[in-house]
Amino acid sequence: MDTRLLLQGFRYLDTFFPSGGFAFSSGLEAAVQEGSVQTIEDLNQYVVDYFRWGLGPCEAVALAQAYQASCRREINGVIQTDCALESMKLCRETRTASRQMGRSLLHHTIPPQNDQGIIEEFSTAVSSGRSPGHLAVTFGIAFQVIGWDQQQTIAGFLYQAGVGFVSASYKLLPIGQREGQRLLESWIPLIEELSRTIDARMPLMSWTPVQDIYAMRHSQLTSRMFRS
Repeated sequence: MDTRLLLQGFRYLDTFFPSGGFAFSSGLEAAVQEGSVQTIEDLNQYVVDYFRWGLGPCEAVALAQAYQASCRREINGVIQTDCALESMKLCRETRTASRQMGRSLLHHTIPPQNDQGIIEEFSTAVSSGRSPGHLAVTFGIAFQVIGWDQQQTIAGFLYQAGVGFVSASYKLLPIGQREGQRLLESWIPLIEELSRTIDARMPLMSWTPVQDIYAMRHSQLTSRMFRS
């Protein structure tokens, strides 16, 4: 892979990138306030379950489908996947967060000069309301265009989500940076497994009732640091 394009992908994964991910906790704040997540072991279980039953079989599969459609320059396939992912998100806050982060990534994506077609087409579809613009779908297109392979792209997407959970936990739980790094390290085998086994031919599936319920309850919290 071209070093410049490798670094471009790293920029999108960086916590400084203006995707807005720092503002969302995916229900973690409500889970902490209601007492379900109190320790590092609770946090680990919360995130691992979310990876294995939500982000993996739903978000990452949508990413793979968008990635493959982008390879074929099939904008209708990208839109179909984006709309399918929209229908899978039962929680309004989760839908909104995914759309906002996806549209921010889309807005700031800088593809190679000779390969802008699919990005421009998708941007037009999102702007016109034909497609929601979810993060996983945008992620799949953007990283396909800059030259990452599908497995690397899925791994980057899941790793970024893991970093988001750890970052949120620093504000919500008595967890230090050393514990946070240990958590990230412990999730790497699962991230590698999911990135290796997920296939674009799989149907979107999700079973994360605990995370969905806490995400729905988040708006009812008396005090909040996060938007979801």
